[in-house]
Amino acid sequence: MKHAILFLTLVLMAHAPDLRAQEPAPATIFIAKEIITMNRAQPLADAVAIIGNDIVAVGTREEVTQALGDRPIEINRTFKGKVMVPGLIEQHIHPMLSSLMLTAEVISIEDWDLSSGLIPAVHDRETYLKRLEKAVARLSDPAEPLIVWGFHRYFHGSLTRADLDSISPTRPILVWHRSGHEFTFNTAAMTAYGITPDFVAQTSHTAQEQSNFDEGHFWEQGLTGILSLILPVIASEERLIAGLMFTKAYLHQSGVTTAAEPGGIVSKDIVDAQNAIFGGADTPFRFYYIPDGKTVAQLHLDGDMIGETEKFLEWGAGMTSYLPKQVKLFADGAIFSQLMQMKDGYLDGHHGEWLINPDIFAKAFRTYWDAGYQIHIHQNGDAGLEMALDILEENMQRNPRDDHRTTIVHFGFSTEEQVKRIRDLGAIVSANPYYLTALADRYGEVGIGPERADQMVRLGDVARAQIPLSLHSDMPMAPGKPLYLMWAAINRTTFSGRIAGPAQRLSVDQALKAVTIDAAFSLRLENEIGSIEPGKKANFTILENSPFAVDPRAIKDIEIWGTVLEGRIQPILH
Repeated sequence: MKHAILFLTLVLMAHAPDLRAQEPAPATIFIAKEIITMNRAQPLADAVAIIGNDIVAVGTREEVTQALGDRPIEINRTFKGKVMVPGLIEQHIHPMLSSLMLTAEVISIEDWDLSSGLIPAVHDRETYLKRLEKAVARLSDPAEPLIVWGFHRYFHGSLTRADLDSISPTRPILVWHRSGHEFTFNTAAMTAYGITPDFVAQTSHTAQEQSNFDEGHFWEQGLTGILSLILPVIASEERLIAGLMFTKAYLHQSGVTTAAEPGGIVSKDIVDAQNAIFGGADTPFRFYYIPDGKTVAQLHLDGDMIGETEKFLEWGAGMTSYLPKQVKLFADGAIFSQLMQMKDGYLDGHHGEWLINPDIFAKAFRTYWDAGYQIHIHQNGDAGLEMALDILEENMQRNPRDDHRTTIVHFGFSTEEQVKRIRDLGAIVSANPYYLTALADRYGEVGIGPERADQMVRLGDVARAQIPLSLHSDMPMAPGKPLYLMWAAINRTTFSGRIAGPAQRLSVDQALKAVTIDAAFSLRLENEIGSIEPGKKANFTILENSPFAVDPRAIKDIEIWGTVLEGRIQPILH
């Protein structure tokens, strides 16, 4: 009997309500000088309450306290003298490329302020070659390859295999162009890595057209054709891990709480390497991938493209994941190489390139469209945009879809009529405003002409058409700093200091939306992040000044204190 009573007592204890568990979790109320919510129903506040990862109340301190009722609260005054905005979103970066390019020898067209120090810009051929010679001289191991990033022919002039051979006939030199879409090699590099006429002859017809073996120059599909030969060199494990650690710190210092990579290189090993650095619980941002439909189409165009694409959903880990039912396709070539497809051509008579042949693009688009995917389209030239819009229109007529959010990515060159087509077809825009800053002056002189160059990235027209608009860096194509992107879009100041295309400038409010709530919308994450309101994740970027309170020319210089990611306070450690 005694044992029976003891057993019954234990059963009752096991099923009795735990009064401690029923006590409400405490809420933390953050007090700030100003909270810019990007919620149109409540644009400003000075207090926000969170429980765990989530926002539960926003308003004045009195309103927030009242909304919490009898729940225990903790007041956090860390941000009392600071400005809080929604966690900044870097809608489009390439961590592997930034990790490898920005940790190479950088000789580029702009200053880069990196952990190694300020690397000054180079705008002429003579200085470029002198910097290259010095970089070779600094290497002590005669077998060590020199990987250099930042060369731009429209600033630095021509560069051939013979030029590089004259600098070193024995050390492999790999010059990675500023666009990321081209390489030039010396003979030692081509010999060391097996880039032979026989190998090039095995690549596709288009790849061979986009290769110049004699000059050691490979671009777009030509580069893709030989990429497997050089990838072990440029993306060695040591280089990749060090670079990813750099990129992780760089994004945090830029105030980023969410970042995405549409269309990264399709390699499980590379994704695993990125996940090893970005997937840990201490990572200061969430990172999302969007599959590269170009590669899937090239491998499975007549097979199970959707099934193959869905396999990527298993590749995320920890703080990284793939976004479902989204994919990236590619139209025309790189803007930094003037390989975009232009309706009115180029002043010097050269022509642009396609990253996917249009017939393959059309078939891949149709497959993803019919499967209900949001399709992100890399586009730089207005002829590339015309092709993409024609195919979108054809599919809308054939199989109409609501809220498809087809995303025009980069948005280098366009026409007023094309902006109207984007609106009428229900597409959205994710633009790189840095194109104008870096390229308008030079492209006004070479290849494009001043009228077209100054209308590059016509964001004002997009905003007036009320098309959802986000900004991105495509880092390393631009600094992965949302405040810098805002500055570029608001001011449209070129390297020379002039304002190019003033009618295409954004307001501060429009630019801030483009790196918060509209950036979230472009990734279908607007119900989770992008604004400070109840029910969303407690993601905040903490600034020393409001973007609305400083001179617009100083927005890029606003100091960032740190971030809050899903309730976790993350100061920047200088």
